[in-house]
Amino acid sequence: MSETSPRLFIVSPHFDDAVFSCGELLAAHPDTAICTVFAAPPEQEMHTEWDEKSGFTGAYQAIHARTLEDNLALEVLDAIPLRMPFRDGQYRDSPSISKLAAALEETIYRTTANTLLMPLGLHHDDHVRVFEACCEILPRLSHLEWFGYEEAIHRRTPGVVQARLADLVQRGVVATPAQPSAGHTIDAQRRAQLKREAVNAYGSQLQAFGAGNYDDVFAAERYWQLSVGRRARK
Repeated sequence: MSETSPRLFIVSPHFDDAVFSCGELLAAHPDTAICTVFAAPPEQEMHTEWDEKSGFTGAYQAIHARTLEDNLALEVLDAIPLRMPFRDGQYRDSPSISKLAAALEETIYRTTANTLLMPLGLHHDDHVRVFEACCEILPRLSHLEWFGYEEAIHRRTPGVVQARLADLVQRGVVATPAQPSAGHTIDAQRRAQLKREAVNAYGSQLQAFGAGNYDDVFAAERYWQLSVGRRARK
C-alpha cells in the first residue's frame, strides 16, 4: 500500500476517544482498526457517577449500550472495531502497564497496520495508563510510523499538552507536529459531516458531558509524529 494510503491502527482508551479526537482522519481512511483498551464490564455489577450521568442504571447496561453506540459510530466511518478485555478506572480495576503493553503489542502484530496512533495521555488517568503502555512498546515497534493524537476535551486542560511534550523529551521521544498521510480523496466538508454523524452516535457520553462541554470534539484535530531519539540528560 502506498505512503499516501497507510493502514491505520488507532489506540482508543475508551469507546469514544478515537472518534472524538480523530474522526475526520478516520473519514478519509476506511478500514482503520480502532483498538478500544477499556471495553469490558466489571466482574460484578456496580453503579458509578459517570454511568448515572450517561443515563444508565448500572455498569452492565452502560457497557452494553456503549458498545452498540461504538458499533454505530465506527460503521459510519467504515472503521474496524477491536476491543480489549480491560475495565476502565471507574470500575476500580487497574491492570499493570506491562500487561496492557503486552496485549496491545500482540493485537498490533495481528493486523497489517503500518501507521499507529496513540493518545498523548492527557488529564484522564485511563488515558495516562494507555499512553504509558504505548510508550513501552514504541521502541520495539519503531520501524512503524507513530503519531500521538491530542485527546479532544481533555486537551483543553491548561498546560497539559505542554507538560506531555516536555515529558516525551525526557523519555527520548521526539514529537513533531505532523498530519498522518492523506487517505481517500474526500473534501473537508464531507469529513466534518461524517465525523459529526459518528460523534452523535455516542449519545450517552454527550449527555454526560453536557451541552457546551464537548464542543472541542469539533475543533481542529492535532497530531504529533513520534520517533525514538536520544534520552534527555537529567
